[in-house]
Amino acid sequence: MDFAFTREDEEFRARAREWLHDHLVGDYASAAGQGGPGSEHEATAVRRRWERELGGAGWIGIGWDRTHGGYGNRAATLTQQVVWAEEYARAGAPARVGHIGENLLAPTLLAHGTDEQRKRFLPAIARGEELWCQGYSEPDAGSDLAAVRTTAVRTTAARDPGARGSGAGGGAVCYRVTGQKIWTSLAHEADWCFVLARTEEGTSGHQGLSFLLVPMDQPGRIEVRPIRQMSGTEEFNEVFFDGALAEADHRVGAEGDGWRVATALLALERGVSTLAQQIGFAAELDRVLRLALRTGAADRDPVLRDRLVGAWAELRTMRWNALRTLGANGNANANSNGVVPGAPSVAKLLWGRWHQRLGELAMQVRGAAAALGPHDWAPHRPYELDALQRLFLFTRADTIYGGSDEIQRDILAQRVLGLPREARM
Repeated sequence: MDFAFTREDEEFRARAREWLHDHLVGDYASAAGQGGPGSEHEATAVRRRWERELGGAGWIGIGWDRTHGGYGNRAATLTQQVVWAEEYARAGAPARVGHIGENLLAPTLLAHGTDEQRKRFLPAIARGEELWCQGYSEPDAGSDLAAVRTTAVRTTAARDPGARGSGAGGGAVCYRVTGQKIWTSLAHEADWCFVLARTEEGTSGHQGLSFLLVPMDQPGRIEVRPIRQMSGTEEFNEVFFDGALAEADHRVGAEGDGWRVATALLALERGVSTLAQQIGFAAELDRVLRLALRTGAADRDPVLRDRLVGAWAELRTMRWNALRTLGANGNANANSNGVVPGAPSVAKLLWGRWHQRLGELAMQVRGAAAALGPHDWAPHRPYELDALQRLFLFTRADTIYGGSDEIQRDILAQRVLGLPREARM
């Protein structure tokens, strides 16, 4: 595969770089590099304003059909989307608070939604006005997503103040959603949540599930509780639904067909955005490398030096693999979403383990000092960690969230290699 970019791509890169240089000023410059996994609590108000700044300039949804908003007079090519993701990451711009809506929900609506749903939701995402969260995992249904127990019962809503967020009321056909979701990123900021719920009583596993779009502004019907992690941050949440309303017209796909829609979304989760993720990984690796050189750790320990070089080589390999996968849209083995079976699982296995090892490397380079916080000399100060300590603690979850390593290997074994399903006791 040719990994080079065309002249048009490089011209697009120059425009993207110039816009970012001109607009990353003031509060936006102060928030540069803030947010993202493990740090979603940082500068949330500024990042919401930045989302609208991006939307106003057409930098959200640049690969969508122009009727839904976005950059220029035509949809950006796949390579131009890669260019934008890379330049955004290189500029150290604030972590996106709208990435779930743009990178997960929007492609799902483009593939499986109705025209009315696309007209209602995509422009608001493209303008940076509405934020989304993902209601998949539950206390007893994390990696085993098909075990969800949240229910949604079809009903007719009466008009009342609790329905104002959904627009339901006055006899509208809707669903009443009841249950609990957990590990919900940005639920405390989101305006909407896409929820996988069981709409057919008596079903189990993949059967009887539906994919619903639920407004979060329903006081008394939706409660969001932050989860405090060992890193000291609270970007994940528990979300409790107590008869929350979702319009029947806001169900994506047919009733009972939610599993197909939900799994298609999970494949989209590891598309162009993984390349931007890798730019962030490269910045973290560079920080660890510089520390190893400054402290002399790389000179004193040849094994550590070998591990650092190996981390660099593995990251380059992940980039080439991601580019190769994205270039496979014409592959005869690709599904209707242009995804080669097994490719998302391979990507998750690669970066999850790599990022976890990077966190361990950061602590090895620091040595005994890694056990001390920046304010241990002042006991009255609140619990606080530096960036590398947060990196180490947060990456312990990299091989679990988004589908554990065990689940990814099961997917590859069963769906790609055709091996029999593992026996369950």
